Amino acid sequence: MKVVVASIIMMSLSMHAETTVKEAVFGKMPDGHSVDVITLASDTLVARVITYGAKLISVKAPDRSGRMEDVVLGYDTLPEWLADTTTHFGAVVGRYGNRIAKGAFAIDGHPYQVPMNSKGNALHGGTVGFDKKLWSARLVPRGVELTLVSPDGDMGFPGTLTAKVTYTLVKNELSIHYAATTDKPTVVNLTNHSYFNLSGDDRSNILGHQVTLHAQSFTPVDATLIPTGEIRAVAGTPMDFRTSHAIGERIGAEDEQLKIAGGYDHNWVVDGPPGTLREAALVSESVSGRTLRVMTTEPGIQFYSGNFLDGSFTGRHGRSYTRNMGLCLETQHFPDSPNHANFPSTVLRPGQVRESTTILIFGVTP
Repeated sequence: MKVVVASIIMMSLSMHAETTVKEAVFGKMPDGHSVDVITLASDTLVARVITYGAKLISVKAPDRSGRMEDVVLGYDTLPEWLADTTTHFGAVVGRYGNRIAKGAFAIDGHPYQVPMNSKGNALHGGTVGFDKKLWSARLVPRGVELTLVSPDGDMGFPGTLTAKVTYTLVKNELSIHYAATTDKPTVVNLTNHSYFNLSGDDRSNILGHQVTLHAQSFTPVDATLIPTGEIRAVAGTPMDFRTSHAIGERIGAEDEQLKIAGGYDHNWVVDGPPGTLREAALVSESVSGRTLRVMTTEPGIQFYSGNFLDGSFTGRHGRSYTRNMGLCLETQHFPDSPNHANFPSTVLRPGQVRESTTILIFGVTP
């Protein structure tokens, strides 16, 4: 069995912690290609990433008594990960994360078409997105850099795109850094699609989790979950998470947007200037005491309450993943941005580098 170990002593200004990075074979694809698993471990957190889909397959974090449990939904074996083609658990989704209306967009007057795979729209890069690709891995200090080259015309997108995603761990902070370059004008929107459940090992649903979103506005959607183009204030609506609310508190409210999505599945406009690292969200779970703080440089964050989980897949410990078993906080540019001139642009041109950083900070309350 292939095992590579890189042990790095990280002497930061604020803390002194050892991060170990280990790489091993996780399994083999049907075509015989190996899938590796990279384990990042500090004294307070253990994260595991696989090269298939650049997926974050496990994050073990302590509760207030120090008990380590998994706080993301997932599976134990590669065949289970390969069988699940719909939930995107833990994956880096692209070339365009989230939705593009009817899979159609234009750049400089040239039309492009991406396969439609969700209510007549393209979702997470089409039928064979980055979550279904085998990435290459390179160990780096405190983490791993994953690389994928998406050829010109892949899923209808123009240009050869080189995407790099770097996971690094310091103490209780898991950082995800994205970088992309292209040889032709294209669109790109990379994000991580982990489903979090801070109760630990999917013990209960997430309706009791408390959520704060630092956002004065959100982008309402039509019946197919495509943004209308409006940027609407959250004040006076169930979308207002500027102060902490339990997810289940208002999820069943008489609200058109909640009815369309079957719960929360919307993009919030993160306060503060895009490109600067700032807090976007805070989640807490009272029984375990676990907390998750999300920092990002992205302009938006998609809060999704697991509305479409229907029990089709059985995860760890034989638990069926049903509605509201996990929540997503996908830091991103806005959905369908190529078709809305008033949204931050997702166009990437030759000579440019599209970069962003998201940091997941795990903690506990007393």
